[in-house]
Amino acid sequence: MKIRIASLFLSAAFATLASGAESNYDLVVYGGSSAGVAAAVQSARMGKSVIVIEQGDHLGGLTSGGLGQTDTGNKSVIGGVAREFYQEVKKFYDHPSAWKFERPEEYTRYRPKDDAMWTFGPRVAEDIFEKMLYLKNIPVVKRQRLNRESGVKMDGQHIVSIAMESGEVYRGKMFIDATYEGDLMAAAGVSYTVGRESNSAYDETLNGVQTRRNVKNHRFIVNVDPYVRPGDPGSGLLPGIHGEGPGEEGSADHRVQAYCFRMCMSNDPRNRVPFPKPEGYDELRYELLLRNLEAGDPNVPMAPSMMPNRKTDTNNNRAFSTDNIGMNYDYPEASHEERERIIAEHEVYQKGLMWTLANHPRVPKAIRDHMKQWGLAADEFLDNDNWPHQLYIREARRMVSDYVATEHDCRRSRIVKDPVGIGSYNMDSHNVQRYVTKDGFAQDEGDVQVSPGGPYLIGYRSIVPKRGEAENLFVPVCLSASHAAYGSIRMEPVFMILGQSAATAAAMAIDRGIAVQDVKYPNLKERLLADGQVLDLPPNSKPRIDLLAKSLPGIVIDDNAAIFTGSWSQSSSTQPYVEGGYHHDGAAGKGTKKLARFEAKLKPGRYEVRISYSAFSNRDSAVPVTVEYATGSKTALVNQKKRPAIRGAFHSLGEFPFAGDKPAVVIISNKGTTGHIIVDSVQFLPVK
Repeated sequence: MKIRIASLFLSAAFATLASGAESNYDLVVYGGSSAGVAAAVQSARMGKSVIVIEQGDHLGGLTSGGLGQTDTGNKSVIGGVAREFYQEVKKFYDHPSAWKFERPEEYTRYRPKDDAMWTFGPRVAEDIFEKMLYLKNIPVVKRQRLNRESGVKMDGQHIVSIAMESGEVYRGKMFIDATYEGDLMAAAGVSYTVGRESNSAYDETLNGVQTRRNVKNHRFIVNVDPYVRPGDPGSGLLPGIHGEGPGEEGSADHRVQAYCFRMCMSNDPRNRVPFPKPEGYDELRYELLLRNLEAGDPNVPMAPSMMPNRKTDTNNNRAFSTDNIGMNYDYPEASHEERERIIAEHEVYQKGLMWTLANHPRVPKAIRDHMKQWGLAADEFLDNDNWPHQLYIREARRMVSDYVATEHDCRRSRIVKDPVGIGSYNMDSHNVQRYVTKDGFAQDEGDVQVSPGGPYLIGYRSIVPKRGEAENLFVPVCLSASHAAYGSIRMEPVFMILGQSAATAAAMAIDRGIAVQDVKYPNLKERLLADGQVLDLPPNSKPRIDLLAKSLPGIVIDDNAAIFTGSWSQSSSTQPYVEGGYHHDGAAGKGTKKLARFEAKLKPGRYEVRISYSAFSNRDSAVPVTVEYATGSKTALVNQKKRPAIRGAFHSLGEFPFAGDKPAVVIISNKGTTGHIIVDSVQFLPVK
């Protein structure tokens, strides 16, 4: 039997079920995402009748929509149905016939002895999802969208049925919202939020406005004029830039991190079609890109990760790239029709970007020549002109339940007692806005890439509504998490894990006739473990040692408040450190002048000055650190290979007098260094 038989089954299922009659199931899964498929498979394994309702024409969401570069983090914590999927990927590529455009030994990510494979083409993923449902005889209906105005019939807090715009009605004992948007959740009256919370809301460091983060990859590294006529604010701003300031650091806003399509490209001439110039192409839309390139940014603004058969999963990279920054704010709450318009605008934007990079005469020849090797993969997305069918909805609504997962969960400084899955990927937000700096240049804001430092637990209460709200609904995708935590949780393997856990709990709630909020966790855990889910942290997992500035004495200035000159990167791989991590120079660019400048307004007096850093063998042994004080300046050479004496994090530079008429200044430099330079925080302690 070939996998493609599943497609025929699903088509037949669609034709049979879309008949106008009400349908009754134990479990109704709204959303054919990877989470929806995993939930349906698990429900069938537990002997429950289940149906999957998909808004579009394809199953698998982003996993089959171009995201073949699986954001795994620690692969050992991926179990259950999710791991089965990646094992099926491996089985597919174990067949010699799967390698049409390269030999398996040429693709370094194919390892014959591995049990699973984590990179793949979109069509392979969709076929596997269809096969998984086909083998369990699970019906699927497609092109059915929820009537969000009046389609959810409630009896108190119990969902009785959901109606589609077509008039089709589906009754169920339990429901799972497996969409990226959370439409069923919202229509059922469940509490949710959109946008970024303030850092103060959950005592976080990575939430809200983040202008001081990401000084390298996804921000403008050269000065680019934002006005239609350079230097003339009266001419208006170029498309995609707003005229307001970015907002106060760490403050909340309504904005949503940017979306893009994860393109599947090919550099094989036998399987490559040219990037099309889209209808509605507007050259002004790319003026900022062209100015950025002309100003000296030499980078090709895209990130193609190689998939099997010389194909890619292509993601956003650099300041102006595939992310359509600022054009998605209305998407989470928009009508179906308005969402279609937003998706179409994203498609025109991204197709136009690729055509511009490949053809526009103002694009440097080196980049145009580089682009000549690429085109869309001719054997993917055959029903959509080789373009992905799924826009990457990185974040939309997020449920607000009795337990909100936050940065503290990701860092393991808080550990839940009811885990139903494990995450481990970076706390990852793409840019949220493009604005004009106080100096009059374009800049991006919102990109955050901070490692949690290892796996962490995701609790059951984060996938069910708060008590007193919908009692027979699970939300494994738009789950209850802050913007900062969701940036890590929102990975496709985690969605599959949580989808399976939700279905397991749903079946148990059906058998016991109870609300989802009343499922007994010990019983749920026993079944999840029996079905291959991973619920325990690896033995070497330890709570993160994050020193919070507000808990330290004196005045503490974190690295995210420093003024950087030159190119620096962020990390959190070596503990301890203050707040969410530290900056480092990567032991690169030593011939350039790299500086990190800290300024503090102090009351006149004498202060002990300390710097914090995480010691390691690759650090530099003589990092120049200059203190500018009331009567002069002094430079000390700090050995960052050596563990600091104070709390294992702080090194004292001495005591200095400071006046109140000018700021206290500490400058960390790369002059004369060869190893890594760490920039974390500066502490000023009054001397009594």
